[in-house]
Amino acid sequence: MSESNRPEAAGEIGGLVPTLLDFAEPHLSVERMFRDFCKREIEPHTNAMEDGEILPFDLMRKLANAFGLPEMVKAGFETRMAGDGGGRMSEASFGMGGDPYISAVFGKELSRVNPGFTLTLGASIGLCGGTIMARGTPEQKRKYGLPVLTMEKIGCWGMTEPDSGSDAYALKTMAVPEGDHYILNGSKTFITNAPYADVFVIYAKIDRGGSSKRDKRLIYPFVMEKGTPGLSVSQRMEKMGMRSSPTGQVFLDNVRMPKDQLLGGEERSAREQSKDVFSGEREGTPAMCLGIIERCLEDSLKYAIQRKQWDKPLIEFQLMQEKIAKMYVHYENVKNLVFKQIWLKVNKKRAWKEACAAKYYASAAAVEVAMEAVQLMGGNGYIREYHVERLARDAKLLQIGGGTSEIQLLNIAKDLAREQGYEIMIDGSRPHQES
Repeated sequence: MSESNRPEAAGEIGGLVPTLLDFAEPHLSVERMFRDFCKREIEPHTNAMEDGEILPFDLMRKLANAFGLPEMVKAGFETRMAGDGGGRMSEASFGMGGDPYISAVFGKELSRVNPGFTLTLGASIGLCGGTIMARGTPEQKRKYGLPVLTMEKIGCWGMTEPDSGSDAYALKTMAVPEGDHYILNGSKTFITNAPYADVFVIYAKIDRGGSSKRDKRLIYPFVMEKGTPGLSVSQRMEKMGMRSSPTGQVFLDNVRMPKDQLLGGEERSAREQSKDVFSGEREGTPAMCLGIIERCLEDSLKYAIQRKQWDKPLIEFQLMQEKIAKMYVHYENVKNLVFKQIWLKVNKKRAWKEACAAKYYASAAAVEVAMEAVQLMGGNGYIREYHVERLARDAKLLQIGGGTSEIQLLNIAKDLAREQGYEIMIDGSRPHQES
């Protein structure tokens, strides 16, 4: 990468952010090592993970140890704690060496092999561990966050409820103050890692009676551990895709939480804080999509060259050339979106509508490319032996999880209107709530 194209040196030309970047050689070196690891250590176990014969967590730890991540996490944690009491940290700030390019490489390469594995890893260290490290007290970071980021323990992050999907803040899980405790009741659903989690970050409304149950600003995260009385989980759900990633429900039945289990130790509305988590989740989705698209493109091209029809390779037929060329166009577009998200993060220009737009386009492109790969391979593309069958199923969740594609469009429109001084309302009475 030339000096002028480095993200820290990149400027805005005509008001546009330059996005046509590529990985530098150190990142490409990591990419090669990581691809080799995924091919040797993760891909051979994918069918067993898909069938529920093994869980992904031991492989997650093997991955972490192979690249020295626990040691980097611990060293970074102690340095930050000694310097400023912990400050605001995320898994990227010391789990991946603080380099968002490396985080993107990890997400892409894992998703080439097994997007469900990527999902499980991201939910534990990113959503759960990252939230604790960003918002917790020093004691909470050390007790709960550090073991999650070193993968000694598995984390989950609970926002979604059976009756609140797209309107994520319409929570029915309530926390009633009682002396030095809160009493929590409610449930969460579609929670990644829930059936096997050791550490839970659970969002609830503080119920102070009256209209407080309807106030979406009174949302707070609590951190709790497996074995807490009244906390239980379901069996893993049977899903269409992302089957390597265990998903389940969380139930809270009169869970008695000391006030120091409130993440951050005091009542500070977490609505905007959770919006940061949603934004981070959406920023990471394009890298997953890029991995899916890249693998589908490579497999399709190889198949079209090797497979013959009427004594000619499939690649000789213009229709097949068109399919592969369109896959490549999506690959280039999503790749540029990945680098746009990296540039925004490096330059601390995180923007809500840009993250929503990137997730919307990248997830749609991943689904289209994966389904075209299945179509190109015909019957072979539909059977398990060929990798694209699973990638097509896995890709679909990226249009649903972390906010549906429809919600991304509404969020984009709302943000654009707000920039012009107009607040979009629902039913003429209240602003639409993002998820």
